[in-house]
Amino acid sequence: MTRVMVVEDDENLRVAVAAKLRAEGLHVDAARDIATADRALGDSHYDCVVFDRMLPDGDAIGYVYTRRQQGWSVPVLFLTARDALADRVAGFEHGGDDYLVKPFSVAELTARVANLCRRSGTGRPSVLHYADLEVDCARREVRRAGVLLTLSSKEFAVLEYLLTRAEHAVDRTELIEHCWDSGTDPMSNVVDAVIKRLRRKLQEPELIHTVRGRGYRLGYA
Repeated sequence: MTRVMVVEDDENLRVAVAAKLRAEGLHVDAARDIATADRALGDSHYDCVVFDRMLPDGDAIGYVYTRRQQGWSVPVLFLTARDALADRVAGFEHGGDDYLVKPFSVAELTARVANLCRRSGTGRPSVLHYADLEVDCARREVRRAGVLLTLSSKEFAVLEYLLTRAEHAVDRTELIEHCWDSGTDPMSNVVDAVIKRLRRKLQEPELIHTVRGRGYRLGYA
């Protein structure tokens, strides 16, 4: 699933941006400062990071510049109230891929993030196949034996991830890490509930199997 990190110290703006991106089917983690974001970026892969420039622990362009020097290539969009030409140029010179001045349209931000995520994922096919299952990641459409299925955004995310790991067991913690937000309790039954709905919608022959003690596997038995 496409993963985005939003780093913004204004809580209302952070919540609004994250909610809009999640509504578009993206997995979103959020942080209020550079230190928190750095820990998350070290633990997980992201397709795009949205950085407010002025954060409680510094100017994000310095952090991004340092990471770029270390070979970090994740696309970055800077948010800032600084609209001078020199500020925009500094953002790009320090490793930013896009720059959006506050106040901004959340719809425009979402479009820009989607564009950066596509750029990040150029090496991955947009349509995934397994037997008679087809998942179109760009159109967010799923077909089984040519029949279009109606899935929720979370069902799509789980199926997409299982399909990228076809024939391999995937445990619940891994699914939560890739398909839910960072605050989701790994001991909850959210994964089981989504798997149950997916099995019903995919119908027979069954494609998602329980691997005792290990999680779930997409494939034929």
